[in-house]
Amino acid sequence: MPKKDISEDTYWDLWLSKRDPDAGDALVRKYMPLVNYHVQRIGSGLPRNVSRDDVKSLGYQGLFDALTKFDPSRDLKFDTYASFRIRGSILDGLRKEDWLPRSSREKSKKLEEKISKLEQKLMRTATPEEIARDTGMDVADVYQTVREHYFSSVLSIDERMNDDKEDTGKSFVLKDEKMVTPEQHTVKTELLSEMIQKIKDLNNNEQLVLSLFYTDEMTLTEIGEILNLSTSRISQIHSKALFKLRKVLLPEVQDRGIL
Repeated sequence: MPKKDISEDTYWDLWLSKRDPDAGDALVRKYMPLVNYHVQRIGSGLPRNVSRDDVKSLGYQGLFDALTKFDPSRDLKFDTYASFRIRGSILDGLRKEDWLPRSSREKSKKLEEKISKLEQKLMRTATPEEIARDTGMDVADVYQTVREHYFSSVLSIDERMNDDKEDTGKSFVLKDEKMVTPEQHTVKTELLSEMIQKIKDLNNNEQLVLSLFYTDEMTLTEIGEILNLSTSRISQIHSKALFKLRKVLLPEVQDRGIL
């Protein structure tokens, strides 16, 4: 076992020069919280049948991959590089395992169609309770199905981005945000304006949870500790907020390269 007083720089020197196993173990322990962080953030959008242990295993694969391929000469912090690898490994693994069964995908698609018809009839946005009554579903099931539909679209987008990349051996490829067509710019501006308004329509707790989760990148557990609420309660608030914003988070909008 390595001594506790050895510095992290020493571990890195031993790992990079000799692939010292003790140094590698020490670095894994050092960056384990990164895996837990991404598992909780991504796991918040997954159905209950997906094992969190399996998701964590995918995250560890990403961490090991990051340790093996990290190049300190690239002037990139390891935790930044590892985060790309960990998140990518989890999303890639979830796609390959087809975490959302075909029946669930069809269920979410049919629900969106029923919601659309109901809202045309009501001439306004339907509440989860109204959707539940109209479809015979539980309110909790409505939230869960919408959340799975949204996360499924995120995986689909990530998959297309990976398919478009050439395998050049680089760790990751960042999209050139300057390559935006006039049409995309116009639609994006309109969409952001609409999203800002819809966020203002959320209640204070919903706005705060979204801000802490997406802007401050905190986990649901950390948000719960700040607001003195349980993680499950924060998850409910998060789900309700996403439900209210679902129209500006639709796959059709995301497919246009806007989000």
